[in-house]
Amino acid sequence: MPATTELATLGGGCYWCLEACFENLVGVQSCVSGFCGGTVPNPTYRAVCNGTTGHAEVVQIAFDPAVRTFAELLDVFFAIHDPTTLNRQGADVGTQYRSAIFYHSPEQKRIAEETIARLTAEGVWSNPIVTQVAPFERFYPADDYHQGYYRANPEQPYCLAVVSPKARKARQKFAAWWKT
Repeated sequence: MPATTELATLGGGCYWCLEACFENLVGVQSCVSGFCGGTVPNPTYRAVCNGTTGHAEVVQIAFDPAVRTFAELLDVFFAIHDPTTLNRQGADVGTQYRSAIFYHSPEQKRIAEETIARLTAEGVWSNPIVTQVAPFERFYPADDYHQGYYRANPEQPYCLAVVSPKARKARQKFAAWWKT
């Protein structure tokens, strides 16, 4: 990675949704779907879906902080998912769908906590934010067929019903940051 690359690891429901939104932001160099925050090494997708590994579905984002800051990534993150529902996003239920920020540095932790405090003070949601803020330990990439899933399968029913609306919302709200 170039010297100006940082990593962000975020969980906010299905990683297909997150990937479809973050991979299109200017300043994002790569976006990989995978798992983080659990206790089982090298988890399989099925094991994570069964909720037995403790892992969350996440995206690991490599970004240039001179172009897109961690705080700006969190603005997108909190705009595209509901951080007030514990262990669920819409119909996706289980600890693997929790809202989580796995910070890579004390600075990222500080920014995450400040962002949550700001959004709470602004009253953006009527319910409390339950996003987990935890230290990053290990990332496990999902199988190849999960990478770029939305790009490869935009007509798949889940993509049409769930991913497309989130990607459209991100593209509209963050149009100035969107890759052409």
